[in-house]
Order: sequence, then C-alpha cells, then structure tokens
Amino acid sequence: MKNSRFATNSLAAATAILLAGSLSGCEAAANALEVIDSASDPAAGGQASSRDATNALIQLEEIPVKGRAPKTGYSRVEFGPVWADTDRNGCDTRNDILARDLTDEIFKSGTNNCVVTSGTLADKYTGTTISFVRGQDTSTAVQIDHIVPLSDAWQKGAQQLSGEQRKELANDPLNLMAADGPTNGAKGDKDAATWLPPNKVFRCEYVSKQVTVKAKYKLWVTQAEHYAIAGVLKSCQ
Repeated sequence: MKNSRFATNSLAAATAILLAGSLSGCEAAANALEVIDSASDPAAGGQASSRDATNALIQLEEIPVKGRAPKTGYSRVEFGPVWADTDRNGCDTRNDILARDLTDEIFKSGTNNCVVTSGTLADKYTGTTISFVRGQDTSTAVQIDHIVPLSDAWQKGAQQLSGEQRKELANDPLNLMAADGPTNGAKGDKDAATWLPPNKVFRCEYVSKQVTVKAKYKLWVTQAEHYAIAGVLKSCQ
C-alpha cells in the first residue's frame, strides 16, 4: 500500500469510531484508540496505511464467520479452463498477469505482445528479485498465485457460486499475482491462519487483498482465519 500525507487525524478518528461500532464493548473502544494513536504517529507507517488497514478491518467484520465446508467435489475444472481469456483481449490470464507484474518483459514475436518470454519480478512474497525465462525447465520459477486459493474458496462458499462466477474468480486480476514458484508451492491452499508471506512487509497488503476478494465473491472465513487477518491488520495501523 502506498503511503500518503493527506489523511487527517479527524478522519482517522471518525474511521476508528466506525470500526468500534462494528465490534463490541471494551474491545471496540480499545481498537478505536489504537487506530487514532497510530494515525497520529508519523512513525506508525503513514496515515494512508493506517486508514487502509482500518477499512480492511471494517470490511472483515462484514464477512461471515463459518466452519470450513468439506472439500468434496473440488477440482480445478470447477473454476473453468486454466487461464482463460476472460477479458477477451486475445491474451490468456497467465500472460496478462506476467505482463502486469514483471518489468523489462520481452514478448514472443508474432503474439501481439501476449506471450511473455522473459522479464524481472520484484517478488512480494519473499522480497527478492527473480529473473523469469519461459521454458520447460525455467517457467516454474515464477508462478501465478491465487491470493485466495481456489480450494480454500471452494470450501468457503464458492460451491454455491455459478460456474461463470467461479471462472471469474479464478481469472480475476484482483485475486492474482506473479510470485516466487517455490514459495507459492509452500503456500498451497492454506488460508491466513496457516500461512503468511515470509516477507513481513507485504503481509498487510496480502491479507487486505484476501478480504477484498472474499467480500467481492461473498465467501466466508473461519474463526481462526478471522483472528489471523485481524491480527495482521491491527499491526499495520
């Protein structure tokens, strides 16, 4: 999240009060005071970051908390073809995300700047820089991660979505990010209660994205997941 100097203390206080209204009792009051204090402190990470975390906390409170449904019936095909061209720009989703997230990218000739053959990734999960080269033995160094894993989505509401909605979820740029392959593999289908990016600087943005995606597609969170996300977001204020 980008920092900004435009937020005011009064706006932070108003946002904090709104957050307090969505919780209850002493916990709500304590959270409100934490938001105001962090927004007033220039060393707390920037007023915009504090406001974004607060907004994500408010949105999190609107997401239902339920138990994880059985994984029965899940398969990748339930979310449509792998890397479909849902925006109909002539490029599949994988190449769209590579083109968005890499720098110095080079495209395969004759593909209308669709197929990315090489580039550089500033990986947010690890905080490292990775060179991407397309090839049978090299492409997996950079993978496209579903920020909310599809299996996790399936067990938390996506079973009730239509096939077209699941296809949209699987190809939504909001839920996709180029990432270090081994780290993405380690993440698997874990939620925030069991996995967070090794790069701690990115954790606030990461869980905020998960909240936004789950809210957009009307998915739910488990109680442990709710606590984990809230804990990260409160540390960002």
